[in-house]
Amino acid sequence: QVNVIESGGGTVQAGGSLRLSCAVSGGASSGHAMAWFRQVPGLEREFVAGISRSGETTIYADSAKGRCTISRETAKNTVKLQMISLKPEGTATYYCAARGSSMIFAARRPDGYDYWGQGIQVFVSS
Repeated sequence: QVNVIESGGGTVQAGGSLRLSCAVSGGASSGHAMAWFRQVPGLEREFVAGISRSGETTIYADSAKGRCTISRETAKNTVKLQMISLKPEGTATYYCAARGSSMIFAARRPDGYDYWGQGIQVFVSS
């Protein structure tokens, strides 16, 4: 059984920084391509950033470029999302997701992921 667990959310002032972490347990020894999504009530889940199974390839939503950095610690099967210069519109529930073990690269669509965390709340105050 693959478990995805997020941590690091909370409240931050506009302009501040926050780092989210995601740990995968029970997964393939070769790792999983992974991504972060976010969702606001009433809206669709939105892609933020993704990283390949090896960690060599990353992709970002246009809104995240320059302000978010995704990275992984392969040995720990952990992925981090560093966010800087946060804005109030960044307030959302952030989800970490992992693809099936045969997938090498991250995807931008939520239906490309087999495993999801419970979500973690990020609140950016103005």
